[in-house]
Amino acid sequence: MNDMDDMGGAKKTEPQKEMDSGLIGRLELYRDSDYYPFHMPGHKRNMPPEAGAALCAAAGVDITEIDGFDDLHQPEGILMSAERRASEVFGADETLFLVNGSTAGILTAVSAAVPKGSRVLVARNCHRSVYHAVCLRELDPVFLYPGLLEGGVADAIAPQQVEEALTRDPDIRAVVITSPTYDGVVSDVEAIAETAHRAGAVLIVDSAHGAHFGFAPGQPESPVRLGADLVVQSLHKTLPSLTQTALLHRNGNRVSAETVRRYERMYQTSSPSYLLMAGMDFCVRLLQEQGRELFSDFEKRLDRLYNRLSGLRNLRILSAELPKQGCMKAFDRGKLLIAAQNEKITGNLLYKELLNRYHLQMEMVCDTCVTAILTPWDTGEGFRRLAEALEEIDMGLAGKEMPREGPLKSWPRTAAILPLHEALEAPKAAVDLSEAAGKISATYVNLYPPGIPLIIPGEVITEEIIKLINKYVRQGLNVQGVESPGGGGVSARELTIEIIKGRRN
Repeated sequence: MNDMDDMGGAKKTEPQKEMDSGLIGRLELYRDSDYYPFHMPGHKRNMPPEAGAALCAAAGVDITEIDGFDDLHQPEGILMSAERRASEVFGADETLFLVNGSTAGILTAVSAAVPKGSRVLVARNCHRSVYHAVCLRELDPVFLYPGLLEGGVADAIAPQQVEEALTRDPDIRAVVITSPTYDGVVSDVEAIAETAHRAGAVLIVDSAHGAHFGFAPGQPESPVRLGADLVVQSLHKTLPSLTQTALLHRNGNRVSAETVRRYERMYQTSSPSYLLMAGMDFCVRLLQEQGRELFSDFEKRLDRLYNRLSGLRNLRILSAELPKQGCMKAFDRGKLLIAAQNEKITGNLLYKELLNRYHLQMEMVCDTCVTAILTPWDTGEGFRRLAEALEEIDMGLAGKEMPREGPLKSWPRTAAILPLHEALEAPKAAVDLSEAAGKISATYVNLYPPGIPLIIPGEVITEEIIKLINKYVRQGLNVQGVESPGGGGVSARELTIEIIKGRRN
């Protein structure tokens, strides 16, 4: 236990004077001034006390676009300076603040890069927001299927896969991949970018989970610096920023700044939250001033944690083993993937044990493992509690066996009968999942998190997919897209799915 005593979180320091001059500082000055708000929002910085201390405090710096505070959709002042600072810190030609999350960034990037109705190369393990962009732009997707590693974890997309697809289909206008994945797997973005550009295609990288890359030796490099044309990153996932904050980075001239900004205005609210933007500005300033120090220290803390957990005998730290497998370029060790040896416990049972007995809330659970997200702002206490909990669970599993179905061996594949946008508009009907084989799906089905579809509207529902859905439901995982006829919780014995009415394969 003593080896964890120095696993403290990011050191608290006195606020930097430069940080005080940022957006949050200006908001505080306005709050404390005698300017009276005859403008939105309606709480007038005077939230009713019944709202509680947290909301009342937030309301004090919650404003709309007023004199002196710039306009996110046409920045010329403080917000323009904040976005330029972000582009410098992250290494982009241009960076846009996103207050509608990475989803808005994905919709913007795809819309700006790919003409309506075009063909686009898409990694099948992309987030559902990519599929929404495909639908909105009426695109024709060509899918790249990643291999599966131990525990059913999706491997990286190999540059050779991209090259082969682009050679077969020269009409493809853009390539969309996720790097890192939700599990921390990093593709060779530099090689993929070179391949895409030789074919005249734009590379879009969903790097929502990679905003922290590139700030210290030992970390994977950011895709922003590896040749990608458009990169979307969530600040809130791994950095100290408020939920729903993200960045869209643009590099080069393959996609014009004007086009990107035009679509950004479409997909983002016209009333952006200054609370969110102030948090983003603070986060960027912190990285600028202390990023290298914070993440260098974090890498040392991860070394100590992984070293301690290497003594587990019945639980496995998959994130220590996965970098040796597949075709990945690198791996994000801040994603701690924990699984059981010898099929002694399911992922969901491990998740519930950590939650209910130890009060440790994990990020994600699948059939084989649970995922914890670790950042420099985790406390030493948090690290110690996690290590001690895993050690206790590990000891309790000694000698136990629990038969279970093995993890997914390959990504389920099916045929697309209707374009996604047509399938969403087609007449629908609900049928028992057990009777859906051969019919055309009218809905997305996915585990959430991570929100990666098993099947999308317009694709044929196969027996393999039905078995997989039933398996996940039996294990108590959060399966979206199937329902119980009576509402409420879903049981594997009684499931319905929406299909295209009157259509079969």
